[in-house]
Amino acid sequence: MSGRGGPLIIQSDHTILLETAHPDYEEARDRLARFAELVKCPDYIHTYRVTRISIWNAAFLGVPLEEITGYMEEASRYPVPPVVLRDVREWYGRFGVLVLEREEEKLLLRSRKPGLLEEVKRVQGVPAWVKEETPDGLVLEEAGRGPVKQALAKAGYPVEDLAGYSQGVPLEIRLRKKTLGGKPFRLRDYQEEAARVFHAGGTVRGGSGVIALPCGAGKTIVALAVMNLTGTRTLVLTTNTVAARQWRREILDKTFLSEEDVGEYSGEKKEIRPVTITTYQMVTHRKRKGEAFTHVDLMGRQEWGLIVYDEVHLLPAQVFRVTASIQARRRLGLTATLVREDGREDEVFSLIGPKRYDVPWKVLEKQGWIAGARCVEVRIPLAGETEIHYRAARKDRDRYRIAAENPAKDRVLSLLLEAHRGDRVLVLGQYLDQLHRISRKLDIPLITGATPNAEREVLYAEFREGRIGVLLVSRVGNFAVDLPEANVAVQVSGTFGSRQEEAQRLGRILRPKEGGGGAVFYSLVTEGSREETFAARRQLFLAEQGYEYEILPASVLEEGGP
Repeated sequence: MSGRGGPLIIQSDHTILLETAHPDYEEARDRLARFAELVKCPDYIHTYRVTRISIWNAAFLGVPLEEITGYMEEASRYPVPPVVLRDVREWYGRFGVLVLEREEEKLLLRSRKPGLLEEVKRVQGVPAWVKEETPDGLVLEEAGRGPVKQALAKAGYPVEDLAGYSQGVPLEIRLRKKTLGGKPFRLRDYQEEAARVFHAGGTVRGGSGVIALPCGAGKTIVALAVMNLTGTRTLVLTTNTVAARQWRREILDKTFLSEEDVGEYSGEKKEIRPVTITTYQMVTHRKRKGEAFTHVDLMGRQEWGLIVYDEVHLLPAQVFRVTASIQARRRLGLTATLVREDGREDEVFSLIGPKRYDVPWKVLEKQGWIAGARCVEVRIPLAGETEIHYRAARKDRDRYRIAAENPAKDRVLSLLLEAHRGDRVLVLGQYLDQLHRISRKLDIPLITGATPNAEREVLYAEFREGRIGVLLVSRVGNFAVDLPEANVAVQVSGTFGSRQEEAQRLGRILRPKEGGGGAVFYSLVTEGSREETFAARRQLFLAEQGYEYEILPASVLEEGGP
């Protein structure tokens, strides 16, 4: 790669511009993913940003500093601004300087840099947890383990936590070689490696952190492998009751745990078992605003040796607060994307742990572990009364919703369903009025948050078994819905520019297909509207994972395409 003719333009505000037409684009995209975050991706120039969290994660994953700075200098078309190289070196150099260790039952915060502890003592949120000062470091209150890490991460000082974990009550969790249905079962190489890296041989260097894998790549299986390695009572936190029951089915299907070993703690059941599965809603439930959380002590009162956070990018703020108080438990976060719409990546880093393992989506696609996907945005014009309402709306939020619920999308959806007759199609949307309208108009079964769990499970089962070919799902379908047969998704509306949601919805169709077929992901977007603006943000996730994003006018469908 020629230095000054490289694909990157690096700017002093820590942004990196990547030219997509450059012959080294794909290599640059993959190299940047190791230490930078994608910010936006119009057709010809993609914008990345280097942040302290992205550099800390790179440092934890063992990406050498010289590799980061060397590649930036090698691939940049122009000289790299000195401020960028200085900040990268400083952020990288701060990782591992502060260490939490256990010494004679004391929780000790040490520094590998002379004089730094004097600065640390002045960081807001730290002094309240310091019990005493010794020549070796600061002795902290046990309850301060999480809050101190949280405060120091915000101040720019990531703490390497080597203080160890409570073992919890031992529980043998053996994996089957055949599922209950008689199918052969074994861990894929990357699943085994992810679990091994997280566990780190049971040493203090393992036991907390995040595994980032695509939807459909078997994050639940990685959790089972970790449970097998840790051999302890486990609490699993999921997004909803349907997801909790899918977890229970997977555990019973692929381990030798019995039905009596695995409990559901939900609005319908209150089972505390050696492996207990609950939801974030249960943990954060309270009868009235301002009152104490009803079930929040579930996370702390049992002798769990492992807590699993499914979809860790969706953790509610209250769960962060509880997690800060239980840092002696092993903590495994699972996600398809570390992007949080609330910007709390530093809390994931400090309280759940750093990113310990990830595999690019396109790598797993090439290996055949997830289906290839074609991503298509269909642009639909505003017309008639809808356009009049849109132009008259004063608030951007109202304009967005009018565009998202554009009735002209119904016709386009009908054409897509006709084109994909015989496929298994998920139709995904945000607004209930729109979804009920589509359900009535096109006679499609609908699942929303108000659909009883028993009815949801029946409809999901009928979809899996092929008795229904099209299923219309609200936002409840974004999370942990196991429908491996789905090969087409049509997004009729979404949550503004949420990259999280794009990841979840694309992931619904990425399970490998029998015969090796691919998947198609459609987004229906109202042309020239606020929705089109937010759709550009949602494309970020797809571009970040290496997917091409095709844009078609609705007229192409009318003519018999795509």
